[in-house]
Amino acid sequence: MFKRLQEKWGVSTYQFWVIFIVFGLTGTTTAILTRYITAWLGMNAGTYWVWKVVLRMGMLLFGYQFILLGFGAFLGQWPFFWKYEKKLLRKLGVLSPDPGVEEEVKSKESKINSGIIKPKTKQIAIFASGTGSNAEKIIAHLKNHSSIDVVLVVCNKPGAGVLSIASANHIQTLLIEKEPFLKGDAYIPILKDKGVDFIVLAGFLWKIPEALIAAYPKRIINIHPALLPKHGGKGMYGMRVHESVIAAGEKESGITIHYVSEHFDEGEAVFQAICSIDEKDTPETLSQKIHALEHAHFPGIVEKLVLLS
Repeated sequence: MFKRLQEKWGVSTYQFWVIFIVFGLTGTTTAILTRYITAWLGMNAGTYWVWKVVLRMGMLLFGYQFILLGFGAFLGQWPFFWKYEKKLLRKLGVLSPDPGVEEEVKSKESKINSGIIKPKTKQIAIFASGTGSNAEKIIAHLKNHSSIDVVLVVCNKPGAGVLSIASANHIQTLLIEKEPFLKGDAYIPILKDKGVDFIVLAGFLWKIPEALIAAYPKRIINIHPALLPKHGGKGMYGMRVHESVIAAGEKESGITIHYVSEHFDEGEAVFQAICSIDEKDTPETLSQKIHALEHAHFPGIVEKLVLLS
């Protein structure tokens, strides 16, 4: 049960138990405060039951939520609990529904067309480590785009196929080394000098350092070849993911496009596409299905998210 709940929340084991503790502390504190308030108001066995119900409902709807956010912030889990509260407030009709990517793009395009905001050409960098099939699809999709330019391909492997793709499309390349990337300036000055506004990870295998995430908040996205939060985390890439999915007896797999955070595959998911898994599927045949989903969806989602940034 705990494992399923952890996967549903999409958090690490450490975060899960901290969150669990926050819920426990909140429930206990709310119950104690309710008893104190009941005594302070002079309520007893003879008090009209309606007033007791009103008090308890008030503590549940308001007091509990504030206490939950307080403990969540104190124990370093504010983002999780604020997201939790926003979902609750939307269900209660207090906040308007959260617009999806499609709706946000349409709204922004409408404002551009009406002259409310002026369009700005966004410049993106694609980070890749291998053959670059996803990078190639993205470059082709954005070729001659009026508002987005692919200005840089960043790679950590000399001779990788993605470098040839960049050259064929007259895009500058940057070959990076591990030490300065992970422990140095993460090549941020070069990215800024090139005018990079947004970063797309398309099969890039190194962990993104916190300095780069801080320099590009919610402007770095990644694609994972499975339905996160399942089959993600450190070391889960390429064929390893498909082997894990098949071994688990999953009936479905797919892709997840998500913002990059300081933890592997734990950033906010913005899009998923699903494919079925047949009894005869192997990691190799599943890989082909996943590649088809990536090529079909990734370029369009990249375009939408860059326009929103």
